[in-house]
Amino acid sequence: MESVEKECGALGGLFQAIVNDMKNSYPVWEDFSAKATKLHSQLRTTVLAAAAFLDAFQKVADMATNTRGATRDVGSALTRMCMRHRMINAIIALMEKLITPLQDKIEEWKKTAALLDKDHAKEYKRSRQEIKKKSSDTLKLQKKPDDKQNCAHSTQ
Repeated sequence: MESVEKECGALGGLFQAIVNDMKNSYPVWEDFSAKATKLHSQLRTTVLAAAAFLDAFQKVADMATNTRGATRDVGSALTRMCMRHRMINAIIALMEKLITPLQDKIEEWKKTAALLDKDHAKEYKRSRQEIKKKSSDTLKLQKKPDDKQNCAHSTQ
C-alpha cells in the first residue's frame, strides 16, 4: 500500500509541476502577445502605406504600358513587380489572423489552468483519503486471520 501512496504522490507532484510551469509561463506569453500586437500595428500601418505606394506605382506602370514604343515592355515589367509586392502585402496582412486568436487564448488558458489546479487539489485530497482508508481497512483484515489462529492455538 505504501508503494501506491508513493506512486500517487509522484503523479500528483508531476501534475502540480506541469500546472506550475503553465502558471510561470504566463508572463512570457503575455509579453510575446503584447510585442506581436505592436508588430501587427506597425505592419498594418506599413501595409496601408505600401498599398498606397503600389497604387501610385501601378498608375506609372499602366501609363508606361499604354504608351507607344519601348516603354510598353517597361510597363509590363513594372506591373508584374507591382503584383508581386501586392502578394507580399497580403501575406503580411495574415499576421492579424495569427495574433488576435493568441490573445484570446491566453485568458482562456489562465482560467483553464486555475480550474485544473483547483480540481486536481480537491481530487488528489479525496483520493489520498480514500487510499488511506482502504489501506487501513486492508491492514485490519490482514490482522483478523492472525487473531483467529492465535485464538485456536490458545484453546488447544
